[in-house]
Amino acid sequence: MTILDTPDKETDYSVPALARGLSVLGLFNARTRSLNIHEISERLGVSTSAVYRILFTLINTGYLNKINTQYELGARVISDGFSYLANRDIVEVAMPHLNLLRDRTSLSCHLTIREQTDSLYVYRAFAAQRLSVNIPIGTRIACHCTAMGRILLTALDDIELAALYQHIRLDDYPSPAPRTLPELQTLILDDQQRGWVLHRSDYSTAIATSIKDHKGVVTAAINLSGPDAVMDRPGAQDQFKNLLLACSADISRELGYVP
Repeated sequence: MTILDTPDKETDYSVPALARGLSVLGLFNARTRSLNIHEISERLGVSTSAVYRILFTLINTGYLNKINTQYELGARVISDGFSYLANRDIVEVAMPHLNLLRDRTSLSCHLTIREQTDSLYVYRAFAAQRLSVNIPIGTRIACHCTAMGRILLTALDDIELAALYQHIRLDDYPSPAPRTLPELQTLILDDQQRGWVLHRSDYSTAIATSIKDHKGVVTAAINLSGPDAVMDRPGAQDQFKNLLLACSADISRELGYVP
């Protein structure tokens, strides 16, 4: 090893330009969706010329969009590994509603978002009962195999669904999951029209429905899940479904959705 290969203890490994770029992205949140260059400059405490170079780079790499004189988060922020962070607003809005739903039903409630063909669990309201269904945050399950996953797929039309699953072997998954693309497309179309999904597996039942944003786009899914012994009681499924749909409407309304 040469002297050039040996890091000096006093060497500063930080990259100021990168830090400033991340600081720019951090300025945007649920309340601040767009800013102009002067606002960004003032909040960071740097010159507009320095900010301009950072903004230029972030636009070129897809992390920011420029609309007239305003800047807003770009598509790259909500793709790849940023999906969880980009949906933090949904988690914060949904959390109290799901906790209340859990308390009213004594059933577990979960919140998921879609990453490609996976349903990613980003929040759970834990039901502290012996026969509870509780899936840890961070769990990924193939969308077409679960109630919430199927709800997430209702955001796609037939062409988008076909493109998403063109290289996926559906027949590798056990029944009752759909085993062909036409079967999946038919299933998702029925789910779109119904607006909710009931799915049974391993002595448990889950009912799921969608969360919609201000544009009316399905951006997340929520569910109620519990053991069959509870879910199969007379009238229970209708009662739970109605409570779930009301919870979904409340969350979607807070996200700006107007039916």
